[in-house]
Amino acid sequence: MSTSIDELLSFGEEPADGPADDRAGRWRWLPRLLGVTAAIVVVVLVVLRAVGLQLSLWILVAGVLAVLAVRRVTRELSPPPPPRAGGRAPAGEEPETWNWGARDALGTAINGWRVPLDWSATRPERFTKVILPRIGELADERLRQRHGITRESDPARARTVLGERLWTFLDTPSRRPPTPRDLAAIVAELEKL
Repeated sequence: MSTSIDELLSFGEEPADGPADDRAGRWRWLPRLLGVTAAIVVVVLVVLRAVGLQLSLWILVAGVLAVLAVRRVTRELSPPPPPRAGGRAPAGEEPETWNWGARDALGTAINGWRVPLDWSATRPERFTKVILPRIGELADERLRQRHGITRESDPARARTVLGERLWTFLDTPSRRPPTPRDLAAIVAELEKL
């Protein structure tokens, strides 16, 4: 099983629900738009005439339609409102953020490691078969991105860059899984690459 860092930190898009071609719903907005435009034009014309100004009707209609179009575009592009005070924020979201519906790719990646790590605590061979290759892939990915090598392409240089402790951990698996403290130290060394 081969997994890259990009695959760990990505998630698939969910398909949108609903019919793609709803002819009845296509023009449902038109009467409302015409009504709102007519009402605004009448009010603006009355105000302009009251102060003694005249403006072409077509220019006024075009201006109102432009303002309504800009309003609609900005409403479509604005972030969704936060949940109500009594509502619960989706899991993995930080408070005071606007992206309430997004899935947390980092949280998904971390949760993808939790189960195999839990299994490896009770079955040491599982650590060697599942977790150690993943850590090796992460090390190779970091080496490739930062130094242009992998453990396979240039073992001598990779050993120098990784350091003796990390190289030994990846090259000669132990009979038992490392303690959480040892694993944290190894992850910290990986992050320093």
